[in-house]
Amino acid sequence: MTLRTLVVLSVATDLLNWALDGVGEGMCALTDPFGIEMLCLPFMQRAFIAGVAIGVVAPLIGSFLVHRQLSLIGETLAHTAFAGVAIGLFLSSTLAIAISPYLTALVVAVIAALLIQIISEYTDAYGDVSMAIVLAGGFALGTVIITATGGIAVSINQYLFGSLSTVTRESTGMLVALSFVVCAVIALTYRHLLFITFDETAARVASLNVRGYNRLLVVLTAVVVVAAMQLMGVILVAAMLVVPVATAAQVARSFKQSVWYSILAAEFAVVVGITLSYVYDLATGGVIVLVAIAVYAGAVVVGKLSASRRHA
Repeated sequence: MTLRTLVVLSVATDLLNWALDGVGEGMCALTDPFGIEMLCLPFMQRAFIAGVAIGVVAPLIGSFLVHRQLSLIGETLAHTAFAGVAIGLFLSSTLAIAISPYLTALVVAVIAALLIQIISEYTDAYGDVSMAIVLAGGFALGTVIITATGGIAVSINQYLFGSLSTVTRESTGMLVALSFVVCAVIALTYRHLLFITFDETAARVASLNVRGYNRLLVVLTAVVVVAAMQLMGVILVAAMLVVPVATAAQVARSFKQSVWYSILAAEFAVVVGITLSYVYDLATGGVIVLVAIAVYAGAVVVGKLSASRRHA
């Protein structure tokens, strides 16, 4: 990496952090006159910014996964990221190597995503079989590392369940940056991904690089899973890839409409979930997922009522 690249990255990071600080101050200025002190707390500002970013990219990627019947890949990569966290904590606590567990989680999750594709492409195993193999192997590796070094068992809880208080300024900036990257990549490849999602055979006939786009999609999924992990936790992060998309499917009439509705459903779940978790001191990820499921239940009812009216 050249000196110029390092300077550009440093300047970009500073600008992003400055912009996020400005957003936080704006949130406080808008809500403080109404007596809403929650958004004047720096850690809550970071939580909401991170949550809003997750509410965009998770259903955006999840829309392609659900329609390709790859809903379980989020769960697989989340559990594999758990092994990456364990590796990062092991390197920091045992070998005194200063490295972020989120960085090792990202590396391991990306490797796992590519491994799922390779197993599916070069063996007779179906997609769900390759996911099951990688999920079991990743989670087993994580548990072995944790039990081999009992000192990191306590530290692992925040990664398993997520936390409002552990969302740092640096991780929020990284999450927002990754979200921009994911959205930009999806925007550039949207038509090809859509083509492959609904007719992979025709895409191959049209000479599209189906294997390359499949790998791109699973890598983006790994990035989203790790990015959302700090707020949602390993155990619940996969739900944001699936539940909002399932909600949108109850009322949407096209794929593009489904994407927008799923983002709206995710944002509602995130904002309400973070607020409730702060007010009642509850687990953030769990509350967000429960709100998302409640929205899904409401969408099912609305969809059934609309269908009955059309047939009446």
